[in-house]
Amino acid sequence: MTSFLQALPLLPVADWAALLVFFAGWAGYATWAQQRAGVRPSVLALTNRERMRWMLQTSRRDNRVVDGVVVQNMSTSPSFFASTTILIIGGLLAVLSATDRANDLVREFPFATQTSVIVFNVKLVMLAAIFVYAFFRFTWSLRQYTFGALILAAAPDPSAWPDEAHRHHFAQRAGRVMGLAAESFNDGLRAYYFAFAALAWFFSPWFFMAATAAVAFVLYRREFHSEVLAVLAEEPPA
Repeated sequence: MTSFLQALPLLPVADWAALLVFFAGWAGYATWAQQRAGVRPSVLALTNRERMRWMLQTSRRDNRVVDGVVVQNMSTSPSFFASTTILIIGGLLAVLSATDRANDLVREFPFATQTSVIVFNVKLVMLAAIFVYAFFRFTWSLRQYTFGALILAAAPDPSAWPDEAHRHHFAQRAGRVMGLAAESFNDGLRAYYFAFAALAWFFSPWFFMAATAAVAFVLYRREFHSEVLAVLAEEPPA
């Protein structure tokens, strides 16, 4: 930790600028996308709408085995990514123990910026921190899916609802929990995308900034202008 702090003053101005662009781009895009979803629905917003409808239909079914299987299948994705993230973090920690050889390998790539080993370590630590954040988001998503399964299991039989207001309240509550799980999973995936941008820092701070902008643009296209968004936005005929 001491060597990491000592390395920070050694970073060139271009690297500090690239870091600023990276974190501002990541946090800025996440905030903007959340606000933009209120004006133009995103993929996540539209799938959250479908989760509400799903829970409303679930409240009318006698047999909810299929719904439980769907929740279980949805929770496999964050579980898989959490396990994969642990392996990635372990690999990065292994590289930290052999930074001399890793730094020499990166220097052999064309256009790669020549840096000291200690600055190379800073880049590895930041990359590992991104995956640690992703791991926490994936595991939190997994836990929220278990909460959603619990709410689903606690729902009364269709004939036992006091009135439609209670049924709709259940659908809103259960759908919101499922939606929060999906949002946490989306945060983890977004961290993976920006981790690819962080890889460009090993070559050049300018590549790093360009990759950050490219990742933000790809995320924007997929969340607000993808084909699946158009399909999800279709309404049934009146």
